[in-house]
Amino acid sequence: MPSDPPFRRRDFRLLLLGQTTSQLGAQVSAVAIPLLAVVTLQASPMQLGLVTASGTVAFALIGLPAGAWIDRCRRRPVLVAADLARAVLLATIPLSALLGTPTLAQLVLVSLLTGVARVFFDVGYQSYLPSVVGRAELLAGNSAMETVRAGGQLVGPGLGGWATTLLGAANVVLIQAVTFAVSAVSLLAIRTREPAAPSRTDGVRLGTQIRDGLAFVGRTRLLRALLLTSAACNFSFAMASAVSFIFMVRTIGLPPTVIGIVLALGSVTVMIGAALTPRLARRFGSARIIWLSLAVTGPVTLLGPLAGPGWGAGLLVVGTAAGELGQIVYAVTSVSLRQHLCPGHLLGRVNATMRCFMMGLFPLGALLGGMLGEVAGPRATLWAAGAIIVLSPLPVHVALRGVRDVEDVPPWRADRG
Repeated sequence: MPSDPPFRRRDFRLLLLGQTTSQLGAQVSAVAIPLLAVVTLQASPMQLGLVTASGTVAFALIGLPAGAWIDRCRRRPVLVAADLARAVLLATIPLSALLGTPTLAQLVLVSLLTGVARVFFDVGYQSYLPSVVGRAELLAGNSAMETVRAGGQLVGPGLGGWATTLLGAANVVLIQAVTFAVSAVSLLAIRTREPAAPSRTDGVRLGTQIRDGLAFVGRTRLLRALLLTSAACNFSFAMASAVSFIFMVRTIGLPPTVIGIVLALGSVTVMIGAALTPRLARRFGSARIIWLSLAVTGPVTLLGPLAGPGWGAGLLVVGTAAGELGQIVYAVTSVSLRQHLCPGHLLGRVNATMRCFMMGLFPLGALLGGMLGEVAGPRATLWAAGAIIVLSPLPVHVALRGVRDVEDVPPWRADRG
């Protein structure tokens, strides 16, 4: 495939269009569905937690077999099917509201099934992107996609709250259903031919393929390092999320409007970081920036626990912005390295293995953060989470010592040591 910048390619623009609409719709409905549960269905905190948890539990339950199954077939049909399934499932919510029959059980079931579709889409998408942009443009392609994701996080919640007030929560969910349908149409319009699934998977048991993916990650030194660093980052985020709102409201005394501004500023930082990642990679090295992004911004995040009432809250803004910047640069560059290292016939399983272990740490981190918050308080919990972030780049730094660019690491031969 020619080495043109991704934006010059029609197929990449179509993929970006689908992701733009679906990410915006997802962020809008992330406000609408909880409001529907709380305001219309009078959900208790436990019931709302069940609705929320049902949307992510699929990663732990089917993440590994989903990756193996995706490696048996072309990825684009899987992505289209996942988009269409989510569109149909979400459309049942406004339909039931129109008929006057929405229930919490329906919200849980829809969240669970759309979560299953999300697993297949997320794993398949990261495996499909190299077919569209080529391995030489993975960094630019991932950067563009993360910029889109950050844009949805910036605009979506506010738009969702406004639209819910104007149209009603159930009708806003219909917007997300439409965006998934648009994403499916965009994928169908892509002309790039995807390589056929390798014939050697014929007759191979699914369990054997899952073990192959686990084994490849286990014996690949760089992938092991990426998994350790990513898991530490996610674990730290989960710990902090258990107490961050309590810290902002009760310890610092921030009103909801200011909290929204803090979160919005973090999303702005994500957009800037995603857009600047290719330039930073050229300046410092596409491999070196992976660990350097966390090593530089990690200590700055420790300003967050120092925040206090009044102007002292500015420390939280700076710490949060620095953390978001480091995380997005790390996310774009580390995924690009993973896609560079892994052979195409294993990419789905490797992506699934990485996401399964990283996502699986979220509930454990949140539980530990909640327990530590009860015993030591929110500020101490944020200190502990910050310490993990500071130490998190060490595995990747050791594995990439002396390596400047991703291209300096031979793909598919990185499993030495």
